[in-house]
Amino acid sequence: MTSVFEEKNISKAIMRVGLPSMLGQLTTLIYNIADTFFVSLTKEPATIAAVTLCAPILLIIMSIACIFGMGGSSVIARLLGEGKKEEAGETMNFCVYAMAGAGVMTLILGLLFLQPLAKISGADAENMAYTCDYLKWIFIGAPFIMLANGFVHLFRSVGLIKESTVGLVLGNVINMILDYIFIAIWGWGTAGAALATSLGFLCASVYYIVCMVRQKMLHKYVLPNKIMLRNVVSIGIPGALITVLMSVSNIVLNNYIGIYGSDAVASYGIAYKLDMVPILLSVGLAQGVAPLVGYCYGGNEKKRMADIVKYAVLYGVLMGAVFTAVFILFGKPLAAIFLQEDVLIRQTGYFLTILCLSAPMLGVINMITSYFQALGEAMKSLTITVLRNAVLFIPGVVVLNYFWKLNGVIAAQPVVETILTIICIFMYIRNKNLVSD
Repeated sequence: MTSVFEEKNISKAIMRVGLPSMLGQLTTLIYNIADTFFVSLTKEPATIAAVTLCAPILLIIMSIACIFGMGGSSVIARLLGEGKKEEAGETMNFCVYAMAGAGVMTLILGLLFLQPLAKISGADAENMAYTCDYLKWIFIGAPFIMLANGFVHLFRSVGLIKESTVGLVLGNVINMILDYIFIAIWGWGTAGAALATSLGFLCASVYYIVCMVRQKMLHKYVLPNKIMLRNVVSIGIPGALITVLMSVSNIVLNNYIGIYGSDAVASYGIAYKLDMVPILLSVGLAQGVAPLVGYCYGGNEKKRMADIVKYAVLYGVLMGAVFTAVFILFGKPLAAIFLQEDVLIRQTGYFLTILCLSAPMLGVINMITSYFQALGEAMKSLTITVLRNAVLFIPGVVVLNYFWKLNGVIAAQPVVETILTIICIFMYIRNKNLVSD
């Protein structure tokens, strides 16, 4: 833990915390693409559309874990930077038990309101059955989905970088293996994809719990004091709202794309899955660096903290630029991996060309968001998310759809990310001056 957080070489420190997190996100992406690939073997656009429509619900389940995962991670990293190890351990245990309880509640409520949730997600008569099949097994696995996602953040906050990544990779690899068995061999379609997802998270959760037992980190539940609860929740709820608002914006987007039929939803679903490569790698870099930023802040190392943010943003922008070039050049061949019809391949390649324009900007947006979370300034990170997914994105989809129909809907993402990048830069510069003073 100490050797990671106190590494003096800035670039090396970023790589040590960022690369494992990026690897974990990459395996998550590979699992998502594999999920879509195996479902696409059914050669029914409605099944691909169902998986795309369910993605926001899965994100919302994960966001509940963020209340205690991301919230706890931010608090724990700062406590360790201040040398308060016992308080950090108590905070971690509270977060673990809270995630388990929230997962059980989500399971019950999700199964009770299954069909209404499918309708809200944008399901129609053509894909309703597939959507419900997927959601049922996702809700059954909700406790493990929450635990696995929360553990990733909590482990990073105490310097267990390798264990955090191993658990994430383990869950995703098992998921992909089960995808092949359940869908390609047994023909279970969307239900098989969701069951594979839940079982993958189950295995990851078991691994994390075993690690906690071995590290002697898991103790009896202790009621949190008011300060601990406030500190975790004040960061966690805005952190969770980030994902919730992202899901809401995706639901709105899916409903607008759905106007143009299942083929359009399927094309967008494939393009978005491919565009998730730079998105998740950028998120992985930012989330991996966040505990390091929090540790520096807790230890009052302001200069080192500023250098870490600067270099992390630079690496994120360069990485995004590389992916933009690749997707513009090879969009159609990549789409052809998942689709057979020439019309859908061309449409998907075109969608990808538009979506990828925002990839370089993600290096700024995601790192600045994680920076504010690491400092405990949850409202500023929430402000960025509200601007991104509500104030700018939803009206942008509506307006651009009015003027340019489907092309306008797809273009909403790069337009919004461009505006938001400028806002993030101004917010960071202003906050950096305040922190320095």
